[in-house]
Amino acid sequence: QTAFYIAKRYLFNRSKRSIVSLISRISVIGIAVCTAAMVILLSAFNGIEGMIAKLYTSFDAPISISHNTRKTFFLREIDTAALLRTPGISTISKEIEELVVLRKNQRWINANMHAVDPVFLRNASVSRHLINQVGVGALKQSGFAFLGADLFSKLNLGLGSDQNNIQVYAPKRNAKMRLGKTPFHLQQVFVEGALNYNQELNGSVLLWDYSLAADLLNMQGSCSQLLVYVEKGADLDLVKQKLQNQLGAAFKVQTIFEKNELIFKTSKSERLIVFVMLLFVFVLASFNLVASLTMLIHEKQQNIIILKSIGLSQKQRFQVFFFEGLMLSFSGVFMGLFLGLVVCWTQQAFGWLVVPGANVPFPIVFQAADFINIILAASVLSFLFTFFPVRFLLFRNDTERT
Repeated sequence: QTAFYIAKRYLFNRSKRSIVSLISRISVIGIAVCTAAMVILLSAFNGIEGMIAKLYTSFDAPISISHNTRKTFFLREIDTAALLRTPGISTISKEIEELVVLRKNQRWINANMHAVDPVFLRNASVSRHLINQVGVGALKQSGFAFLGADLFSKLNLGLGSDQNNIQVYAPKRNAKMRLGKTPFHLQQVFVEGALNYNQELNGSVLLWDYSLAADLLNMQGSCSQLLVYVEKGADLDLVKQKLQNQLGAAFKVQTIFEKNELIFKTSKSERLIVFVMLLFVFVLASFNLVASLTMLIHEKQQNIIILKSIGLSQKQRFQVFFFEGLMLSFSGVFMGLFLGLVVCWTQQAFGWLVVPGANVPFPIVFQAADFINIILAASVLSFLFTFFPVRFLLFRNDTERT
């Protein structure tokens, strides 16, 4: 043990100007930068996922019920009172969804009409997504109509204008084409304001009163889907399973994550790919650590011989250089974690980086699971890039000496 202690003090009492010391510092800096990059990028992806989820969950209901074979169904086909008694469910809203054509003077544009009731307006937080809060008073009245921001702009409408009348052309159900007969229902609608949810909805949605749309389409007592809102903390998959058991095979029950499966899976896949790429960069940075240990062992060969003669065993010689490598590696890891957390905190506090086109601070969310994953990945790689090089170099050194 005395020889082991002397070896640690004797071998690593190096001049600050030595090339070994310089390479060691470069390896620590490289590992620290890679670790900080993992912290920052994973936190950024968490923020993006949260922003995407917030944008979609604020408009889409947690669970939706539609018919398996028909586009619409009668409300009497489902006992909504029984559904409301299901644990975890708070409210249910009805919706009619239809493709329509909008016209303003000589401007024509397609839109996806969502005819909804006041229950939807409350749960979807429509008032918070109205641009400049124009039209918020109409939410408490019947006959409301709102357009996505992009549609609103393309039809050349104005916020707060009294000239926002448009014509809505909705297809007739089971209509036959005849000369002189129009295949569309026509209704004039006054647009109260513009909605800003996300790019997809802003460019496609017409939010209209359910009663007016049902009268126009002759769909009183019918809907395209039922929107189910759950209590806070409820398990969506469990509630979905209970609803499916009650409704049977005739109806399809989907959670919001299943309905927008491609979006959420794409986001998670991108996050995983970035993490793997950063691990490869970490591996490249670890080669500086290998170079540092290689030069250290080469530089201290004569000293190792002296220490070996005073009783330093082969295992102790290995431990000396092995712990030196781990010390350099973990110094870089914890420096990187600290640096990454500081950068994330400054972004959360000051918002110095904004999302292009949205003029909002870039979202940053750091999760404890990411912290654990980074430490585990860095620990495993540090062990591999220290254990095997040191073992190989010392074995070769002993072989050459013998």
